[in-house]
Amino acid sequence: MLSKRIIGCLDVRNGNLAKSVKFVDTRDIGDPIEKAKQYYDDGLDELVFYDITASSEERDIMLDVVGKVARQVYIPFSVGGGIRSVSDARELLWAGAEKINLNSAAVRNPTIIAECAHAIGNQNTVLSMDISKVGANRDFPSGYEIVINGGRKRMGLDALEWALKGEDLGAGELVVNSIDADGTRDGYEITLTRMIAEAVSIPVIASGGAGKPEHLYEVLTEGCADAALVASMLHYDQYKVSELKTYLRDRGVKVRMRY
Repeated sequence: MLSKRIIGCLDVRNGNLAKSVKFVDTRDIGDPIEKAKQYYDDGLDELVFYDITASSEERDIMLDVVGKVARQVYIPFSVGGGIRSVSDARELLWAGAEKINLNSAAVRNPTIIAECAHAIGNQNTVLSMDISKVGANRDFPSGYEIVINGGRKRMGLDALEWALKGEDLGAGELVVNSIDADGTRDGYEITLTRMIAEAVSIPVIASGGAGKPEHLYEVLTEGCADAALVASMLHYDQYKVSELKTYLRDRGVKVRMRY
C-alpha cells in the first residue's frame, strides 16, 4: 500500500501568501518563501503553489516567486495559476516546478490536458478542480458543479463528468477542491472526495476544509483520498507537519516519516 501524503498549499497573491474562506475575504498573511522552507524542514511530502489571481487577471504566473520558493524545497513542487499552453507549463518546469496544475484553462480548452501530458508527462500534469455543491439534478447528476476563475464563474459542468474526462485526457492526478469547505476548517467534503476517488484510477488529492488532525484521518480513510492538502492548519502555526504525520501513523495510516 502506498503511503498517504500531506501536501502544503501556498495560495499566492501579488507575491504574498494569502488565505480566504470559500474563495472570498482574501487576506495577505505572510511570506510564501519563508513558509515553504518551514514546512519542508518539518517533513512535508509535497508543496503546491497557486497564483490565485493569474487566471482571473488574464496574466502569466509570477515565475520569479515560483523560482524563489522552488529553491527552498527538495520535495515534489507543483504550481498552478494562469497556465494556458504547453509553453507556459515548460516555463514553470524551468523555473523549478516538478508538476503543473491546470484548472480554468483546462475547462475552457480540455485539449491542453492531453497536450501537457504528452509534452511533460502524465505524472507531471495535475488537473485541479474547484467544485461547488448544487444538489443532484438532471444537469448535475453528481450534485456538484465545476467553477473557474477562483470560484467567480460557474461552468454548467458536472464535477464527476469532468473528473473522468480529465483522467481520460491524460491527467496524472486530480485535486478535488470543495469551495463550500474551503477555509472553513470544518472538515473536507468527504462525500465529494470519495465519489471521485472511487470513480477514477489516478491519485486524488483532497482539498478544502482541514482544521484538525481528525479531518485528515477521515478524508484519507473514509474519503479514499491519496493525499490531503492543508493550508490554514500550517499557516497559522496551529499544527506542525510532523505532528499531523505522527497522529496519522498512530492511527494506522501509512505515512512517510522523514526522521
